[in-house]
Amino acid sequence: MKLIYLVLATMLLAACGGAEFEDLQEFVKNSGANMRGKIPAPPTVKAYETFVYDNDTNIADPFKPRKPESGSSGKRGENEPDLYRPKEALEEFPLENLKMVGYLMKGKVGHAVVRAPDGKLHQVQAGNHLGMNFGLITKITSTEILIKEVVQDSTGDWSDRESSLQLIE
Repeated sequence: MKLIYLVLATMLLAACGGAEFEDLQEFVKNSGANMRGKIPAPPTVKAYETFVYDNDTNIADPFKPRKPESGSSGKRGENEPDLYRPKEALEEFPLENLKMVGYLMKGKVGHAVVRAPDGKLHQVQAGNHLGMNFGLITKITSTEILIKEVVQDSTGDWSDRESSLQLIE
């Protein structure tokens, strides 16, 4: 009986080994031979040319604030802030990082509660400074803090800019 199964298995294997699908096998074998992807060459990168702002070019460095000339009275424009006054705690943070989180009245004076980025709460009133642009609190209402900032433009002159902090509900 084992002999019959052995003969049948041999015949089945011999039948599968025909040349009937030889052309199909050849096609599959050669179908991917000429299909190579072509990647374009990367563009040439131009070398970055640096520019040095110095006294020889007569072009002001846009990345440095202008300072008064040594021979002048020390003031450049009527709006120049007091650069030598002691800074208050909230002047080390940008204005956009400060949040008004509360309002309270002490007597007849309105005070605001401001949260700094470090998580500390600060009580401020009109006349206090906050923000990095010499911001002076001009008015506090129950919903916002009005601020006058002093910024320096590209010519070195100082100008006022109005900003506000809205109460976060």
